Amino acid sequence: MAHAPQIRIPATYMRGGTSKGVFFQLNDLPEAARVPGAARDALFMRLIGSPDSYGKQIDGMGGATSSTSKTVIVSKSTRPGHDVDYLFGQVSIDKPFVDWSGNCGNLSAAVGPFAISSGLVDPDRVPDNGIAIVRIWQANIGKTIIAHVPMTNGAVQETGDFELDGVTFPAAEVQLEFLDPAAEKEGAGGSMFPTGNVVDDLDIPGIGTLKATMINAGIPIIFLDADAIGYTGTELQDAINGDEAALERFETIRAHGALRMGLIKHLDEIAQRQHTPKVAFVAKPVAYVSSSGKAVGVEDVDVLVRAMSMGKLHHAMMGTAAVAIGTAAAIPGTLVNLAADGGERQSVRFGHPSGTLRVGAEAVKADGEWQVTKAMMSRSARVLMEGYVRVPFDLDG
Repeated sequence: MAHAPQIRIPATYMRGGTSKGVFFQLNDLPEAARVPGAARDALFMRLIGSPDSYGKQIDGMGGATSSTSKTVIVSKSTRPGHDVDYLFGQVSIDKPFVDWSGNCGNLSAAVGPFAISSGLVDPDRVPDNGIAIVRIWQANIGKTIIAHVPMTNGAVQETGDFELDGVTFPAAEVQLEFLDPAAEKEGAGGSMFPTGNVVDDLDIPGIGTLKATMINAGIPIIFLDADAIGYTGTELQDAINGDEAALERFETIRAHGALRMGLIKHLDEIAQRQHTPKVAFVAKPVAYVSSSGKAVGVEDVDVLVRAMSMGKLHHAMMGTAAVAIGTAAAIPGTLVNLAADGGERQSVRFGHPSGTLRVGAEAVKADGEWQVTKAMMSRSARVLMEGYVRVPFDLDG
């Protein structure tokens, strides 16, 4: 019996923020996978090691968490005013699909460094020393991200003393600007607040009616009050991820929130949309101990936030969710803003399971509606491995 050999594809394995993913240049992919469709999805699932009924992704590049089951495609942009196009695929761990519905804010920090190192950015725009400005078109959501990438002696600087809670070792700081982060493409009305309200009553059969801020900025997300669902906002992963009943409740809330936001038309569609929307809960500051043993004091944060990702409590905070947190905090009356003591603000420090993070947002009210022109935060990124991935994959079928 003849056996097809594994195919070999140039790839780079990178950490961006608190996530890891496999990065590709579009033109390095097999021809059938250079366009959206079944061939691309099948290739990415196989290289990551999904679907895996064991939930471990042993036979692939994935790390069996929502933070490590990720793929990225980068190409030179033909869009005016942009250097590269960036497409993100969240690979389901146990089900056979790739979710292309949203961005990964953490891996956004690695796109600029990858693009420079891969020669996708015009050399005239990259200084030997200083900061390279990389203009990124985020193709999943149709938005612009500006990455400020440090350069030293003609190469991307990866080491440094910038510390990011959720990442063990310090590295070089990469500043990100998410321009006009509110959604325009999907959801009821296609606006930042799909329902038109900063707070809604969300009716969920079997659970009750919950106050919710449903916002689409950075990523669609449903914010809840921690106390209303029986939490304090200080929870770490084990407090929730080992509670199957709690996980089912969060998924039910997510489905009904997605329906209310206009992201799905029927509740059963949520099974094919694991990446978005997210569910998060907020609380006023109290002292707690992070997952690393670091003490977080009341004075260290403005608000506490815990967020669910791919059905589990995230170990830190998704970058796109941080954009949504910063945006919601800047707009008076949202649950995030109220938990942070209300009023108008341009930045917020929030506590998450791994520590704290500061994110900024510029919000203005025009014609009776809130608009956010920019959200800003700092991450770090570095190459973990580069070369080729090998994938048992039949290019002919």
